[in-house]
Amino acid sequence: MNGSRDSAGLRNMQQLIQLRWIAVIGQVATILLVHYLLDIALPMARMFTVLAALVAFNLISQLWWRRREQVSSGALLVSLLVDVASLTIQLYLGGGITNPFVFLYLLQVGLGTVVLRSPLSWVIAAAAALCVTGLTLVHAQIALPAEPERGLADYYVQGLLICFLLVTTLLVVFQTRIARILRERDARLAELRQRAVEEEHIVRMGLLASGAAHELGTPLSTLSVILGDWQHLPTIASDGELHNDVLEMQAQVARCKSIVTNILLAAGGPRAEEPTQTTLHAMLDELAVEWRDSRNPTAFRYNNRCSVDPLIVSDAGLRQMVFNVLDNALEASPAWVALDADCDDDVLVISVTDHGAGFAQDILRRLGTPYNTSKGRPGGGLGLFLSLNVARTLGGSLTAKNRPQGGAVVTMTLPIASIAIEDEDDDREE
Repeated sequence: MNGSRDSAGLRNMQQLIQLRWIAVIGQVATILLVHYLLDIALPMARMFTVLAALVAFNLISQLWWRRREQVSSGALLVSLLVDVASLTIQLYLGGGITNPFVFLYLLQVGLGTVVLRSPLSWVIAAAAALCVTGLTLVHAQIALPAEPERGLADYYVQGLLICFLLVTTLLVVFQTRIARILRERDARLAELRQRAVEEEHIVRMGLLASGAAHELGTPLSTLSVILGDWQHLPTIASDGELHNDVLEMQAQVARCKSIVTNILLAAGGPRAEEPTQTTLHAMLDELAVEWRDSRNPTAFRYNNRCSVDPLIVSDAGLRQMVFNVLDNALEASPAWVALDADCDDDVLVISVTDHGAGFAQDILRRLGTPYNTSKGRPGGGLGLFLSLNVARTLGGSLTAKNRPQGGAVVTMTLPIASIAIEDEDDDREE
């Protein structure tokens, strides 16, 4: 979350630097116009010295913050105070409180209110108020002629009008930009908070699942022993159909025990083993064969187009991620499911395609949130939620879309480096 705030602060600082360049150009143009066109003797040397100092400060700021990723509120406060001080000196040299551009203080106060949080924004407001008060108390070096009764024919009224237009335009432009930056920051923070909630939800489900797995171990073992005894009973062995049913029940109990074992492995339970080394092609091929043999789909197409075959660590989370997506596709499309694997620029792309009814638009908009399902059964909608979080853990992503010809495709994208084993020879060379 801190990263989002720092990014917003850096972008706000860049906006202030850009605004300062506009202020420098505007001050140069105004000073030259008043001095030469209006024939008002301004202390040019001192005013341009202030401008030179402001330009130097802005150049240093631009170079300094270009190499930084974090900007504190204190740095933004100092930057705005420098702008207030520079404006105050220029106004003092250019007529004091009678200078029509005195209302530029409102621009600084407005920006401070948006960029800074209270009480720092009040510091800018107080500084601007003190500077305006000081200009009223200190006698200016030059006096600017002012005849407001002449209307637009008076230079002072023209200056007021230009100042008003300038302040309103810059406030709208820069406050809109800064407000957009802050909205993006808030949206990012909301996304991070939502992700934290989802990860907490996953932890709770993991604890429940591992506890249930431990509890199910004993009854499954008991069922396996009973079915093994039944298999050899003469009355059952002599009845072919009944004997086949017992064998099928044994297979399903074995599958349940395998699922329980995988849950314990993922949770780091007592049955956990050392990670196994394999290759990318072998892992994908074994995954496809295991899913096909355990689910017995009517039609299953598997296509591995990966041009590379690095050594990888067999990851139970990756296996479960793909299994969840395949199970969802099989439920939506019992007649046909496809699994495609491809490698593109060191990225593994796994796609699962079906011929089902596709995703509802509301489901697609909330893809990856728990219990996001149209199946209407308790606990539904967790498959894609868990798969998406596994993909995120491995540095990848999961997307889904409907196909124009019908059905849907879910794409899992993972960096191969997240599961690959580094070459020891390369490590020694480094």
